[in-house]
Amino acid sequence: MLTTIPTLYAISDFRDGWPPTAELPAKTYYQHWQASNPIAQVAQRWCDPQALETARTNLHVNGGYMERLPLACLRYGLVDYAEKWHYVRTPTPQSAGLEQPLFGCRAFHLHNECPPFESTDMLEFIHASGAPHILCTWGLGVSERVMQVCAESFKVYYSLDAPPLRVPPEVSRYFDLILVGSEQQRATVHERHPDIPCEILTLGPEFADFETFRPLDLPKDYDLIYVACAQDYKRHDVLFEAMARCARRVRCLCVFGYGDKVDELHAYAQRLNIDVDFIDPPGVPFAEINRLMNRAKIGVVAGINDGCPAILTEYMLAGLPVLANGDLCCGLRFITPQTGLSVSSAVFDQGITYMLDHLSEFDPRPYAIEHCGWPTSVQQFADMLNANGYKR
Repeated sequence: MLTTIPTLYAISDFRDGWPPTAELPAKTYYQHWQASNPIAQVAQRWCDPQALETARTNLHVNGGYMERLPLACLRYGLVDYAEKWHYVRTPTPQSAGLEQPLFGCRAFHLHNECPPFESTDMLEFIHASGAPHILCTWGLGVSERVMQVCAESFKVYYSLDAPPLRVPPEVSRYFDLILVGSEQQRATVHERHPDIPCEILTLGPEFADFETFRPLDLPKDYDLIYVACAQDYKRHDVLFEAMARCARRVRCLCVFGYGDKVDELHAYAQRLNIDVDFIDPPGVPFAEINRLMNRAKIGVVAGINDGCPAILTEYMLAGLPVLANGDLCCGLRFITPQTGLSVSSAVFDQGITYMLDHLSEFDPRPYAIEHCGWPTSVQQFADMLNANGYKR
C-alpha cells in the first residue's frame, strides 16, 4: 500500500541526537503516529490545488544534502509531501516536525548497531501509513525488510562515499535506480547488478543551493579555505605539507563540522609552522560557512578516497575557484578551466601558487549554477525516474 498522496522519504544514516531531545511517553509507534499524522494533515490541507501550488512555489531549496533533493522534488512537482528520516538511539519514537510546508523530518529508534541499519519502529510506521511513492536511501541504508514492505515504491540508492555500494546484495538488489558520481563507480555497481539502472548524479555537489552560497563583498584575508570534517580521509596532510613547501607563506582557514582528529591537526599545523586558523566542531550554520568562504581566495578539496564532496560546488557558488587533489576518486568532473585546477599531492604547493597568481582566469559561479544548481539537477533526476518506470 502506498501513501494517500505522492510522497518521498529520504533515509540517511545514524544520527545520535535529533531535537526534540525529550523522550515521549512509552507507546507503540502506531499509537504515536495516530496522534501525529502529518501525511493526513497535508492531504487535507492541500486538497485545494491552488493552495498546494502556492506552498510549493514558496519552498526554499536549501540546507544539506538530506534536504535539498526532497525539497527540489517538491518544487518540481514529483511529489506533494516529503520527509527526511534518521536513526537515533532514543527508546521511543520522535514526532515529525514540518521544517517547511510540505517537508518534514522524523527519527526512528535504531534496533541494531551494525549496518545495514534497521528500525522496527520504521517498519511499523510504513505498515501504518503506507509506503512512499519514492524511497531514497543514502549511505548505510536500510534492512531487507524495509525494502520488502516498500515493494511498490520506486527505490533509489546513493552511497555518499567512495565505495558506490555500502549495503549488502540482499538489500541493493531491490533498488530501481542507483546513483553514482563517476564512471568508475558505475562500473563497480554493474559488476554486482548488471541489470539495475545506474546513472551519474551526485547529491552533494549537485542539487546546489545558489541562494545561500553566493559572493559577498568581503576582504579576502585568507588565501585558502578547507571546509571538511576532521577525519583522515579528508587528507589535511596533503594541504598542510604543500603549505610548508610553498615558495611564499600562505594563510589558510580550516572549518571542521565534526571529526576525531581535531587535536592532531592542530598539533600538525604547529609542527610544520604553517599559518592555519581553525574553527572546531560543532561547526557553523550554512550562511556562516558562506561568509567564511568569502574571506578566502581559493577553496581546497584535498581528499583522495572521498565521495563527491558538496563543498566542491559550494565554493564555486561563493565565487571561489577550487584546487582539488588530482587523485580524488569522485568529483573531478566539476573541475574545469573555468572552475579550478586539479593537481597531484606531490605538486599541490605548485597548484596553490599558480592559482593565487591567476585568480582572474577563473569564473566558477556561472558554471556551478548552470550545471549543478537544483533546477538542473531535479530535471535530470525526474528524467531518470520517468525513464525507469516511475509514475506520479
